[in-house]
Amino acid sequence: MLIKRDKWLQYRILHNASSLAGRLPETQLLKKDTLTKMLLQYQSVVLKPRNGSYGRDIIFIKRNGGKSYRIQNENNVVIMRDTNKVFQWLHKRNKSDGYIVQKRLYLAQIGHKPFDIRIIVQRKKGSSANWNVTGYYAKVAAQGYLVTNVTSRTIPVLEALKLARIEDPSLLVKAEHIALSSAKRLGEHYPTLRQVGFDIGIDRKHRIWIIEGNYKPDLRPFRLLKDSSMHRKILWYKKH
Repeated sequence: MLIKRDKWLQYRILHNASSLAGRLPETQLLKKDTLTKMLLQYQSVVLKPRNGSYGRDIIFIKRNGGKSYRIQNENNVVIMRDTNKVFQWLHKRNKSDGYIVQKRLYLAQIGHKPFDIRIIVQRKKGSSANWNVTGYYAKVAAQGYLVTNVTSRTIPVLEALKLARIEDPSLLVKAEHIALSSAKRLGEHYPTLRQVGFDIGIDRKHRIWIIEGNYKPDLRPFRLLKDSSMHRKILWYKKH
């Protein structure tokens, strides 16, 4: 089966597993009514292209009291009066089709910049092979950006937790467990899938969330870490 880079399809595959459903921020296909409903329900939402990658074209919409909305795309901000205007603006930019709308997660921060954790999960050839965590690092957003794909730096996870004043090192073990369960679920759907790079978020209440899984994760940041053992392990799994 062809492995489709589709955030909506991935959300539904993972959400159908009862053990993972509570780890996913509420997500809908973007339509006028779903956007209106979710902006009533949540203070802030995120719009993502279904087949997007590297954090491109991600839009944050925040309710500004009354009836105005603050829209941020990368580091550009505009204010709009109502959801009709928001939808017209999206339509002009060809951003009203093929998008999902998601409850925004308020991620833990390092120096007022949000961060998340990239966890690589792999398995050897053969669909019955067990999944293993082969690497992880933390991504810190650049100044003025809300997405960690526009990153100012990559750092070891335990160092990130310390800098964010999160005194619970067991969070990494829990995040690994969630990534493994998610990979297993996706692997049941795609028998040829052998690696996933999960973006795992820790919110300000230290709750763990699955942001998304990338089927062709960028492995270059592992070369930047002082410890090269993870990079070697990842490459070994890719060959076997």
